[in-house]
Amino acid sequence: MKRFLVALSTFVSLALTASAETEVHATGDMGIVIERATGSVLIVDQSDMAVLARVEGFGDLSHASAVFSPDQRFAYVFGRDGGLTKLDLVTQETDGQVIQAGNAIGGAISDDGQLVAVSNYEPGGVRVFDADTLAPVADFPTGSKTIGLVDAPGNRFVFSMWDTGETWIADMSGTQPQVTKIEGMGVNPYDALITGDGRRYIVGLFGEDGMSTLDLWSDAPSVQRILPGYGRGEEPLPVYKMPHLEGWALAGDRFALPAVGRHEVLWLDAKNLTELGRTKTHGQPVFAVARPDGRHVWVNYAHPMNDTIEVIDTLSGKVLRTLTPGPAVLHMEFTARGHQVWVSVRDADRIDIFDTQTFEKIGEIPARTPSGIFFTARAHRVGL
Repeated sequence: MKRFLVALSTFVSLALTASAETEVHATGDMGIVIERATGSVLIVDQSDMAVLARVEGFGDLSHASAVFSPDQRFAYVFGRDGGLTKLDLVTQETDGQVIQAGNAIGGAISDDGQLVAVSNYEPGGVRVFDADTLAPVADFPTGSKTIGLVDAPGNRFVFSMWDTGETWIADMSGTQPQVTKIEGMGVNPYDALITGDGRRYIVGLFGEDGMSTLDLWSDAPSVQRILPGYGRGEEPLPVYKMPHLEGWALAGDRFALPAVGRHEVLWLDAKNLTELGRTKTHGQPVFAVARPDGRHVWVNYAHPMNDTIEVIDTLSGKVLRTLTPGPAVLHMEFTARGHQVWVSVRDADRIDIFDTQTFEKIGEIPARTPSGIFFTARAHRVGL
């Protein structure tokens, strides 16, 4: 009996030691950083402002994005080479990968977290996968480069076609997918977004001035043109980098929109999408990102003026602060409540972290050619 008690004591001691040595990180405080040139991803801890792990083997991440499972455990990373990779933030290892196309341009996750969709340039169309196993579930060939893929409430995916000017709504809520096709969105849609309430799907047009929108609350959505004369202008202007429409910032009762090819941010009425005014900026905006409370909008710029960030006051439309983190500022990501913003400085191989009240730099993290930064709080936001 004594021998058994000694053995049991030893077992418990070893178990407690192993438990004490296990480092636990809550996924709600995590995020990932895309290292675009090396096909790797950093798992980061927001509170500690630290790297937890570097995970390799994601392929071509030159235009990568990511979404998260509802429980914030898994990140789904979409590579430019058609790769879809599932990353486990707890084990810090990949949990599956498929090369589902030759050239992909982002993805989305359904609101129930069970389906992941990928948008493709080559061969075009959208492919849908089981979020758990990455097994194929549905394929929507479009005969066109497909852009602007977003998730919409009701287990729907919405996406648009560069070549045909159509938008499709794929309803995945039933036993068989149901597709609604809407023609006449405009010439060469290049990107799209969905508003945070899931109501408006807005398409940017490269082939003509103006934009188009659909009311997804309607039983039969129809095309509405907005912002006539917006775009590259009556006289085509050189565009060094197309702004990402996900960069639309909802700030209170207005949107801040990066103007295409212009050194301006446009302010729009959030209800009727009419123009309210413009702010002159340092360069051609790429992202205009609102602090979560909407009080300020942070803006970065296209090459060759991409070393600068400007912070704009929402009420006045005036530039409050100009920051110069370094060469090739590619992306900005706020913490969930907006007390910090993380900034990728690609050509300096680091992430800079700023206090959003004082605008002071409070930390930095080394990273290899960082681009996109994605925090797990996105798991609970429509369209992200």
